[in-house]
Amino acid sequence: MFTKSITASVLALSIAIVPAGRAAADAGDFVAGAIIGGIVGHAATKNHQRKRTATRTYSRPRLPSTQEGREIQASLNYFGFNAGTVDGQLGQRSRNAISSYQAYLGYPSTGQLSPFEQNLLISSYNRAQAGGYAVTQQVATNPDGTRGLLKTYRAELAGQTAAPVQGTTIVVAPQPTAPATTTTTTTVVAAAPAAPAPEAPAAGLPSFLGNGASPSLASHCNTVSLLTNTNGGFTTAAAMTDPYVALNEQFCLARTYAIATSEDMISKVQGFTPDQIAAQCKQFGPAMQPHVSALALKTQQEVVRDVAGFILTTGMSPAQLKGTAQICMGVGYRTDDMDVALGSALMLFAMGDHVYGELMGHHLAQGFGTSKRVDAARVWYAEGLKAVDSGAPAVFAPGQPERVELLRKASLSLGTSNSSVTPVQPLVQPASLPTFGVASD
Repeated sequence: MFTKSITASVLALSIAIVPAGRAAADAGDFVAGAIIGGIVGHAATKNHQRKRTATRTYSRPRLPSTQEGREIQASLNYFGFNAGTVDGQLGQRSRNAISSYQAYLGYPSTGQLSPFEQNLLISSYNRAQAGGYAVTQQVATNPDGTRGLLKTYRAELAGQTAAPVQGTTIVVAPQPTAPATTTTTTTVVAAAPAAPAPEAPAAGLPSFLGNGASPSLASHCNTVSLLTNTNGGFTTAAAMTDPYVALNEQFCLARTYAIATSEDMISKVQGFTPDQIAAQCKQFGPAMQPHVSALALKTQQEVVRDVAGFILTTGMSPAQLKGTAQICMGVGYRTDDMDVALGSALMLFAMGDHVYGELMGHHLAQGFGTSKRVDAARVWYAEGLKAVDSGAPAVFAPGQPERVELLRKASLSLGTSNSSVTPVQPLVQPASLPTFGVASD
């Protein structure tokens, strides 16, 4: 587990998304910036990135320190509600953490604990501390991670069985997640110049990591959109004659949905601009780059195993990582950063969202962000379609059920059509790429 990183520049997200059919959002909490920071910190250690340290001095009013206050702060920190230093002084940060705790459980966010709320918080903390491996298993299987124990224990106190949590992501806490750590020195990863160290991207795989020669997916999709409009609309399964044309259209459609989902989540972020979020997500790319490179070199099982192993080193809950990946995937597509976009999709797939296998299929079929390998593309397409067939909700164009059959027919036809792939090399426009990195929201 690694948490050393960029907590001073970390992106604190506060997003509340209501899952379908629920009156209150309770699918879990995450602070994406802390996750990105943790992942980037891991990559920085491996790649020997240069860091600079800034020292800040904070002052706060003197408040009475009590043992009760320490218990409350330690409990809040354990469940991911950042109360700061465990000093027994219930200041503004502690009150904010209490408000987040109350909001998560559906209570009025007053910042003042009622006797029941305080008893539930502290007793849950004590129970989790004494639970050993059984608690570890509960946390690992709960979409809300450690925080989900609160709802489980509350349901048990009420004589109920905790209902499984549905939905994707909810961000509640706007504070950085630095669990119970006292420090006035914060580490900041240098912006663009300090991103990937020059030697790190090589890693013996230069053919997949070229910079200036990489085709622009954004430009490619602009051309695909023009052709689609010229042809009178999207290709249908019944009218399909060239699988590459159909898959090009569906690839760009999926890209559009990923960007829209990401921007909707970013619009709810408090205290940070879209540009700051994009800068954080850009740091996510180098950490996932080795796994992206492996797409064209290893089997699907090997790639997923490696990504799953990487996820375990983050020490983050599935709900936290999923929210981060959804945000950064859209940012990667919007900024034409395939390491970020494809790395995020890989992380979502490795955490069980196999519908995202479609994206790896598209990238391998068309050669964006990785070398083109039609045989590998078919495997990833098949896994994504299998997930939908098994009842997993579609994440791209969910209102178009016929899209599944189109993807199935087109992916099975790859390599058998006499038609050539829609050319992408003439669409390379390196000079225009930086425009995709500026958030205009």
